[in-house]
Formats: sequence, structure tokens, C-alpha cells
Amino acid sequence: MGALSIFPIILMLFGIIILANAVRILNEYERGVVFRLGRLIGSKGPGIIFLIPMIDRMIKVSLRTVVLDVPPQDVITKDNVSIKVNAVLYFRVVNPEKAIVEVENFLFATSQLSQTTLRSILGQSELDELLSQRDKINMELQKIIDEHAAPWGIKVSNVEVKQIDLPIEMQRAMAKQAEAERERRAKNVHADGEYQASQRLSDAANIMGQNSIALQLRYLQTLTEIAADKNSTIIFPLPIEILAPFLKGDKK
Repeated sequence: MGALSIFPIILMLFGIIILANAVRILNEYERGVVFRLGRLIGSKGPGIIFLIPMIDRMIKVSLRTVVLDVPPQDVITKDNVSIKVNAVLYFRVVNPEKAIVEVENFLFATSQLSQTTLRSILGQSELDELLSQRDKINMELQKIIDEHAAPWGIKVSNVEVKQIDLPIEMQRAMAKQAEAERERRAKNVHADGEYQASQRLSDAANIMGQNSIALQLRYLQTLTEIAADKNSTIIFPLPIEILAPFLKGDKK
């Protein structure tokens, strides 16, 4: 009697275990790739998924965007400059079946693909191009990685070169170059200012040369400015042109 009373309990526990293995719940961003006796039967989800215990096997795949940090890579540019470059990769799974069947580990495979592509593309570019045309490099990296990852059911949405580490010697050389460029611009600005000032003075001299009264007024203004600086007596020669109108009046 005791053995017979335990049998229903064992049967109930066995049924619970079977039910737990037969029912799966997937979130909205998840899909389940189901294999039946080793053969792919498709992807299911989201929601409640029913499996045949001991026969079906399900692998969950997330469809959310993955942010993959590409570790620093040693790169020799086209102009033979050794640099370290790291990047960040944004991708997501668009075909869960391919992501499981076509490649063993799509995360690891995508990481390795991004590293090799980063070294290859940046090695074909010069340092100045890497520093000044980073958007172009990012677009080229995204296009190439996306083409190679497409057979795995992966869509690469964006690639960003995050940091470029230069050797100390190259940093010093670029600092000197930048300083020389700033000095050149400063000298050009100063020369342009001198040229404009000399042009204005030349125009003013021509105008005063054509009008003697304007020249005399400028002469008197200069004397007023000199007298305002110090309280002293100033002796200056008086141009005969100033007295010319009075002399003409006496002759009349």
C-alpha cells in the first residue's frame, strides 16, 4: 500500500518536469530557434512556445542591437606610421536561424571580423586621412563588415572609430606643425592688416594732396593733440599757405 501511494506523487513530479521542459516563454525581443531530433524546424516567438520534451531543443536569440567594443588594434598606416586604433560596432540579428546554423558563435565571429577589417582598411589609409576623414572611414568599415556578416543573418548598422593613439614622437611633430601653422596664419593676418592700413593712409594722403585746406586742418588738429599731452609752450613753423588768403586780402 505504501508503494502504491507514492506512485501518484512520482507520476505528478514527472509530469511537472515534462511540462516545465515543454513550455518556454520568450520576450518580445527574443526568438527561439527550434531543432527537432537535430534538424532545424524554424524559429518561434515571442510568447509561449511548446516543445516536445527529449525531442525538441530550443536556442534563444536576442534581436536587440548589440554594442560591441572592438579592442585596440596595432595598425601601420599607408605612410608607415604605427598607431593603435579601437572602435565600436553596432549590429543586431535579423535572421535568427542563420545566426545559429551558419556560424558557430556569431558574437565571437563578428568581433573577429571587425578586428581584421579595422586593421585592413586603416592600413590602406594615410594618417592625415584617418584624422580628417573619419566619417568616410566609418562608412567604409560599416559597408565591408555588413557585407561579410550578412550570410550570418546579422545587420551592421554603424561603425565608429573611437580613438586613435599616436606615438609620442608623432604627437610632438604634429604639435610643432600645428604651432608653425598658427604662426603662419598670424603673420598673414598681420601682413594683411599692415597692407590695409597702408592702403588707407595712401588714400588719405591723395585726398589731402588734392585739397590744401584739408591738409591745413589736419596740421592744426595734430598741433592740438600735441598741446593736449603736456602743458608746455610749443613753437612750430607756420606754413605760408595758411597766410596766403590774408596776404591776398591786403593786396586788394
